[in-house]
Amino acid sequence: MLLLVLRISSLALAPVSSFSWSPLQQHSRLHKPFSSPSFITNQCSTSHRNRQHQPISTLSATADATPSTNNNTKRLETLSTIANDAIKAHGSEIFKQFNARVGVISPSSSTDTDFQQNYLRLGLIATESVSKDDQTIASLPFFDTDGSGLALAPHIATKVVYKDALPEGYDGWTGDVGLLAMLVLNEMARLNVDGGSDNKGIDLPTRKEGIQSLMSAWVASLPSPVEMEGMHPLMWNEEEQEMMQSSSTKKIYRLLDDIDDDSSWLDEKVWSLDRSTFPESVKIQVGDEVEERPCFSQEGFRYAVSLVRSRSFFVDGSLRLLPYLDFANHDDFDSLELVGGGIGTLWGSAKGALMKSGKALEVGDEIRISYGPKGPADYLLDHGFVPPMCQTTSGTGGAITAELSFEIDDSDRFRDDKLDVLEYETYDLAPMEPLQVFDVTGGPGSTGEPDPAMIQFLRLINLGGKDAFLLESIFRKEIWGFMSEPVSEANERLAVMAVVEACEKALSEMEGPVGGDITSLSEKMRLCNMVRESERQALERTLIYVKQEAEALDLKEYYQERRLKSLGLDSEWSPENDDVGWAGNRVPGGADYDW
Repeated sequence: MLLLVLRISSLALAPVSSFSWSPLQQHSRLHKPFSSPSFITNQCSTSHRNRQHQPISTLSATADATPSTNNNTKRLETLSTIANDAIKAHGSEIFKQFNARVGVISPSSSTDTDFQQNYLRLGLIATESVSKDDQTIASLPFFDTDGSGLALAPHIATKVVYKDALPEGYDGWTGDVGLLAMLVLNEMARLNVDGGSDNKGIDLPTRKEGIQSLMSAWVASLPSPVEMEGMHPLMWNEEEQEMMQSSSTKKIYRLLDDIDDDSSWLDEKVWSLDRSTFPESVKIQVGDEVEERPCFSQEGFRYAVSLVRSRSFFVDGSLRLLPYLDFANHDDFDSLELVGGGIGTLWGSAKGALMKSGKALEVGDEIRISYGPKGPADYLLDHGFVPPMCQTTSGTGGAITAELSFEIDDSDRFRDDKLDVLEYETYDLAPMEPLQVFDVTGGPGSTGEPDPAMIQFLRLINLGGKDAFLLESIFRKEIWGFMSEPVSEANERLAVMAVVEACEKALSEMEGPVGGDITSLSEKMRLCNMVRESERQALERTLIYVKQEAEALDLKEYYQERRLKSLGLDSEWSPENDDVGWAGNRVPGGADYDW
């Protein structure tokens, strides 16, 4: 699910299974909630980078420079040779199957809207023919217990590599992404050739020599920081990041703040205390050249995070780095993704990742997989490109989304009751935070209807007035279910108008031209424009839908009506009315009380 992409002047990278980061309001290293994948309703940071705003119009609108491709081709050939030599020498020691090689993929001239196709890049090439769909091409065991394999998972950082360096329960703002980034930095430090010292990094996990050689070759074949600057938004310059910030509801500054906060804490509490183990930079052998790369520093951590975001997969319940499988490029029309499964090995059966084909392949064909249904901003922030199906012009319908956040007001007199409901009474769901983030969708075929979970949350946070009785303890076990349907016309109006206001606010904050010719824009500006236009479409469709809902509030059935109906009290009673079903001679007003 990844790609190592080289633009005519720089390498770009490959996608990662979508995930998000969920910081708390207070900076606590030990008590931050688990970071969920983005397809799950999640909390987001409210922090905002304090930078001077720069209008997009000040950015260069000229095309990016495109020097000769000779050096770039040579560079990619060097990286592919490093990877292939390691696979040939030691692949059988870890891979059950690996019917592929790493190769240089030439740019396509078929379209200028699929930016991934416009790059000279690395990819996986089939070395054996595949005659049918769903046939396994490559498989990699996890070795989750001790990390002695190639696959990297977050718990290997806390339980194995950094177990003596980090406090128990450590969970940074960057969550699992940050933990994987720390593993990448450690593997990079273990390759250090500066001064002949072998004391850089922590010499864990312990691996067999051949498997460690595979890991070393994979690290050496990763794009350099300079190459990453060419494509990944986390590595763009500040002016370009400002452009991204004002083009999307998914704010890049939140991610940058999380990275800076984590790297500052790690530098103060861990790295700076032992620079012989945690150097700020290292030199590694890449082919015939020795390259210097930032390591245990703010710059190095941001570089590693960008690598992880672009090269990781959410497989078998965890975000993972899967070396060599991550060279597979994205295909909009290939429905197969990397999946978890059982793998037969020399040591018995083990859990691992399986790469399966989505179609028949001949020897020499490129192996491509789907990175999954994500929105344009997610693709750009993760992988550095926007695939055609995520663009508003797509006739097949992409995952066109925008992001809206809502939270319980600190001044709400019923705040404590509502927090209690979110923490304990959301049934089998994990406890919910007072600030929640939801996606709204657009694109061909979309009605603009909001996520029912978002409306459910908004009904709860706007509960008050005559509806506040539902917060009484007698209803505590039922109230979350009540919120799945309209409560009262007043409450429903507040919930609907909250969406209207959020959409209008998000639209007003987006800068840049609406529509028009984008061919004169630089590549990065075109990417941001794609994100901006698709999110505008999602917001506008949602806005139209909820405004129509606001005009039809009197047609909805509310809690009181449903309650009366459930008790059989929703119609006028008469002796001839047999539908009520009163038991025996019991009728309203017919009781003979003996006081």
